[in-house]
Amino acid sequence: MCKNLKPVHRFEIGFKTLYNTIYLERTSGITVNNNQVITTIKERSSARAYSPEQLTQEELNTVLNAGLMAPTGMNKQEIHFTVVKGDNPVLSELDEEKRRLRSQEKQPHNFYYEAPVLILLSAEEGFRWSQVDAGIAVENMALAAQSLGLGNLVIGCIYDALHGEKKDYFSKAFQIPEGYSFQIALAVGHKTDHKTPHEYDFDKQVTIL
Repeated sequence: MCKNLKPVHRFEIGFKTLYNTIYLERTSGITVNNNQVITTIKERSSARAYSPEQLTQEELNTVLNAGLMAPTGMNKQEIHFTVVKGDNPVLSELDEEKRRLRSQEKQPHNFYYEAPVLILLSAEEGFRWSQVDAGIAVENMALAAQSLGLGNLVIGCIYDALHGEKKDYFSKAFQIPEGYSFQIALAVGHKTDHKTPHEYDFDKQVTIL
């Protein structure tokens, strides 16, 4: 039996793999085509135009399960997911309240760009990691949607409207559980635009000690 071997955790392996992939591409221009996760991350961008085509139940379940599988602080699993169809009239009221609070005129598109589905993520109030956990979950869902060929848009612009004077009204309308509050949302659908993923500056944004 080998002795004095340092145990290697799956997280450490995953981090090294991701770091090596990013470093390889940055320094050599080589694209790691056989890594589906990296490819999905690289190709995803925010979609702001959708067709009327509805999601299948399988597509919707895949996106939701991706969110449910996300890690949470202390494994609390305190994130709640509310699926709202894009033609739900309450969304028009929410869009109006969002514009009122921002002193905005009516826009050419609503805040979710007419996507057929909007998923609201709410979390237990008072738990210090709820915002972080919601952010992790929504990214899981965005990447799952991308892997299915679905457009998606992470949405935070309705936060004030869902935490303002009409909070109780909207919480009831969207059946947000008692003691929970909105954190972030995801619009999902079949996109009709093709936005190029954003660029970034590796050297400026990354410090390696």
